[in-house]
Order: sequence, then structure tokens, then C-alpha cells
Amino acid sequence: GNIYTSTEYPPAESIPMHNENSYSAHWPARLFFLCDTAAETGGATPIADSRAMYRLLPADLRERFEGGVTYTRAFREGLGLTWQEAFQTEDRQAVADYCAANGQTYEWTDEGLRTRHVRPSFVAEPHTGATVWFNQANLFHVSSLGEEVSEALLELYPEEDLPRNASFADGSPIPRADLDTIKATYDEVSYAFPWQPGDIMVINNMLMAHGREPFTGKRRTLVAMT
Repeated sequence: GNIYTSTEYPPAESIPMHNENSYSAHWPARLFFLCDTAAETGGATPIADSRAMYRLLPADLRERFEGGVTYTRAFREGLGLTWQEAFQTEDRQAVADYCAANGQTYEWTDEGLRTRHVRPSFVAEPHTGATVWFNQANLFHVSSLGEEVSEALLELYPEEDLPRNASFADGSPIPRADLDTIKATYDEVSYAFPWQPGDIMVINNMLMAHGREPFTGKRRTLVAMT
């Protein structure tokens, strides 16, 4: 009951580097990956040292992120998840209770629901005491969907109604240059190996970020979290 297939996402696209649930008040300590079916080409699960990320990012960028990251989501029919799918309930009070317990603000709209919460950009990993870069600004930001898709969404919706987005803690936009620097630094510190059927990888979710490379053919990776 606690084993999942890895995130379904178009094979031709990459999933950006991230620490699982780092946008949330609660996250898994360890991730267990099992290669059930290896892709014909590509499909690696790259990993990156979150301590190195923090050390290598420019000091002025870390200062801009010091207050944390604001994560916003807009749930509606026909674009992304509905609030019923995301929260696994039809009960609005259950949504309100969840938001209150997890430090989120929420607003019911004619189309569905908006949520907003602020989480740290970097934290101390408890076993080592090391400061780690620990957020999903690069994955939540609308630009992670690619230039064509993000421009189309911004033409259709104001920023507060995007399916998901990230900004600085005060709500000001994150410059694309900062996101480019984050991606380039992840590229610098990441490592990927080709999966073979039966391979298992176990990572400390705070010390190591992970992603997914594009692939061809069938690929099935199972994931458990503790």
C-alpha cells in the first residue's frame, strides 16, 4: 500500500531536480527506488547533493531566498487537478482543516480553490547539521513547464490563477536569471547512472535531490518513502 510508480510525466520531458515534498510542512526522510523496467534509452534518475547546492549557489541569490518560497496553487476543472482530486475529499471543511494544520491559506473561487503557503528555502539536515538547499521553487515556477506552455498559461490566466507557481516569500517574482542559476548549479552537482532491472537506490531525501531524464520505450520505476 506504500509502494508507488514514479511520477507519470511525458517521456520526452525532464522532471527538474527536487527534494520530495520540500514544499510541504512534512516530507519523507528516505526514498527507495526500484527499477522494474529499464527504458530503451535515457530515463535515469539523476541525484544531486543538496549541501553542495547550498555552498555553490551565489551568496546574493541565497540572500534573496532567505525569507523562503511562496507556493501557490489554483485548482479547477479541466486544467491540472481539481481540489477534490488533490485533497482526496468532497468535504470543504476537510480542506480547511488540512490547510490550517499545514500553515496554508486558502480561498474558494468560482472555478475551484486557491491555496498559498510559505516554506523555507534552505534548512539544517538533522543528522549532519549541514545546511541544505531544500525547496521546489524551480519545479513549481511556471517556467518549469517550458517557454511555450508557460507563455500560453500567462496569456490565459493572471499569476494567482496559474495551476501552480512559486515566488519569493513576500510574493515578489523570482527572476528567471535566478532560476537559470539554480538549474545550472544542479547540472554541475548532479550524477546519473543507467538503470538496470532490479537496481535499488536509497537516498536521504534532505541530503540528495533527484529528478528524471527523458526516455524512450517502456519505463517502470517503483518508489517507497519512509
